[in-house]
Amino acid sequence: MSEFPYLENPEEAIAVQRGPAPGGPSSAYRTFGETLRGMKTTFARILEGPVTIQYPEQKTPVYPRFRGRHKLHRFEDTGYEKCVGCSLCAAACPADCIRVVAAENTPDNRVSAGERYARIYEINLSRCIFCGYCELACPFDAITLGNEFEISEHNRDDQIYTKDMLLSPPVKEWPVADRDLFDTPIPFYKSDS
Repeated sequence: MSEFPYLENPEEAIAVQRGPAPGGPSSAYRTFGETLRGMKTTFARILEGPVTIQYPEQKTPVYPRFRGRHKLHRFEDTGYEKCVGCSLCAAACPADCIRVVAAENTPDNRVSAGERYARIYEINLSRCIFCGYCELACPFDAITLGNEFEISEHNRDDQIYTKDMLLSPPVKEWPVADRDLFDTPIPFYKSDS
């Protein structure tokens, strides 16, 4: 007998590698049990009845941690922009959809509280994956993701949001579900900022 017995009878070696033959009695019981479980779920939903929401008039509340359209923020007391043009959000973006061009603040043209400000700030929402990395990377909480999700357009060029569009308040407001109903805690950076 050789050192490698599977080389002597290759058909037997292939059968050992495949495992037990399918279609045995245990798989039939498992299939029947899974079918019953699926039918139980289906019949439970049938007994609840249909739930119809009149969409444009009634809106389903979004989850508290939902990530929608981006917003740039200003300081409430001075009105200066919080964004200082550091481009950390653009560096953190995995989809490479953020473009920041910084410029220097001058005494007669003061835009932000820092030495620089974002002269051009653009987000291409057709490329954005709404991951929230830009929000996490910003040291000044200048950019956040809001609740707005109706951002479809007929033209691709309209999906590029400029700084003026991001600084303006959203056109529509969406209800947010009660935070106490969910077991996910509010992240530290949102609760203490």
